[in-house]
Amino acid sequence: MAATGGLTEAVLYDTLVNYLVSMARTVEGAMNRALDAIVSLENPRTAVLPGEVFLLEPRINEMEIVIDEHAIRLLRRGSFSDDEMRLIVAALKITNDLERIGDLAVNLAEGVVTLREMQGAQVPEELAPMASAVRAMVSKSLGALIFRNVEMATQVLESDDIVDQYRDRIFEYLLQHMTKEPTLVSPGLQFILATRHLERIADHATNIAEDIIFWVRGLDVRHGRGLMLRPEQAPSAEPEAQPPDVTENLHLLHDHVTQDVHTDIV
Repeated sequence: MAATGGLTEAVLYDTLVNYLVSMARTVEGAMNRALDAIVSLENPRTAVLPGEVFLLEPRINEMEIVIDEHAIRLLRRGSFSDDEMRLIVAALKITNDLERIGDLAVNLAEGVVTLREMQGAQVPEELAPMASAVRAMVSKSLGALIFRNVEMATQVLESDDIVDQYRDRIFEYLLQHMTKEPTLVSPGLQFILATRHLERIADHATNIAEDIIFWVRGLDVRHGRGLMLRPEQAPSAEPEAQPPDVTENLHLLHDHVTQDVHTDIV
């Protein structure tokens, strides 16, 4: 395998995957802080979380640029296998979805700041389970990325409808209370916006899962076609890892993927 500047092709592609995972972990951290802040709105311990989300946004934006530039450098080399080509294409799309999740985390955090200044803002009962469903989708999409696991990616595709159902039920609940009590209109609108942000995060997690299936299997499962194909129904070039628990395994990557983008670039 040819080497350029002391780096082999394998190292260059591994670097791209490591960049992706590092960005995904940072985005997940920002999202989790925003979700904790809104579902525990009245807890004084979560008051600092929006500020932490705001601080992570520039780092996420910088990581997106670094990954895009690295992927473009790989494209310019002009020598890659089908798997490597699919990885580059998927990486360029995944970074965009990750950056959007980061933006939505910021939107949620801004909503939390506004809600904390309102009197009588009560978190809808089903907002917490909706947030948990979104967390699981993002976590599984990250696990699918780390382990190149199509089964986990498929589970993400199948979870999107659950998030939509939570959104609809919360909207109906808030609308009923807002029409009866005018003082609940302002906080109610903020919570409706929050459910919209959660729904969009789930949509981006779905996009990432679709891109991972394309990378690993070479299958285009967009626009609902993913639910028609279970992983065991398609041939695979290599066996996929089957981690027993995504959240348990994610921390294992800590020693291999640097979480500071400035260190990654060196």
